[in-house]
Amino acid sequence: MEPRQSQPTDYSRFVIYVVKRMTQESNAVDQAMLRRAIGLASSYLVTDTSTNSERGIQTWSTGFHNLVDIMVVLHSRGELELETVNEASKACSECWSVAGTWRGIEDCRQGVKEVAAKLKKLLDEPHRRTYKGSKVYTPSSS
Repeated sequence: MEPRQSQPTDYSRFVIYVVKRMTQESNAVDQAMLRRAIGLASSYLVTDTSTNSERGIQTWSTGFHNLVDIMVVLHSRGELELETVNEASKACSECWSVAGTWRGIEDCRQGVKEVAAKLKKLLDEPHRRTYKGSKVYTPSSS
């Protein structure tokens, strides 16, 4: 009996599934569901890159970027919630740590920088440490 090969994970496909499901049910973005998907970013970073050495970095990065793009749209509509911004900030921090700890995925830090730069543009000026007047999660402010 041959061992069964497991399928590689794909964060980008998961994100498409989640977004499709949430918008089919209500024609709106369920930010609680969005936060759960964002909160899985570091787990998918590990699984995508370890189960798919050829495309894992790309599938993870695409999924993470797509989620943040949804946040940008919500922000432009005035609908983005502080909790969602905080979850994305935590996910960036976790992914940064994972990418620096796991051998072979250090290059993922560039993707985290890109996501963080998109998020930072959403924050209040001039210091970009708050969102709509409330402090945003940073690793040192937990």
